Amino acid sequence: MALALWAAAAMALCQQRPVEPPEEDEALAAREYSFNPLQAEKELRVGNFYFKKGSYRAAALRFREATRWNPKWAEAWLRLGEAQEKLGDKKAAREAYEKFLELAPGHRRAAEVRKKLAGMG
Repeated sequence: MALALWAAAAMALCQQRPVEPPEEDEALAAREYSFNPLQAEKELRVGNFYFKKGSYRAAALRFREATRWNPKWAEAWLRLGEAQEKLGDKKAAREAYEKFLELAPGHRRAAEVRKKLAGMG
């Protein structure tokens, strides 16, 4: 009888799903963004470093972060478009360039970007 109770209790414990603790590793937790121009500037600087080294994927990730910290910063969108273009992702490059033009239609590089967009088809 005691063995049967023990076996039943063991089976019940095995069938329960363990409760997962809250995420402790901040790198794995979902990040929340709020307007932070200093963080955006930092991300852009690091992205420029990677871009100059030819690490376009790393640069694109940093430029994307910059756009999340400051979504209205045209320069970040321009640099993201350039990195995506280097990676061969025309759709992502087009989206970034269009956002750049939306934010800064009179920018000194706007005509160049419009020409790039026309060439992308």
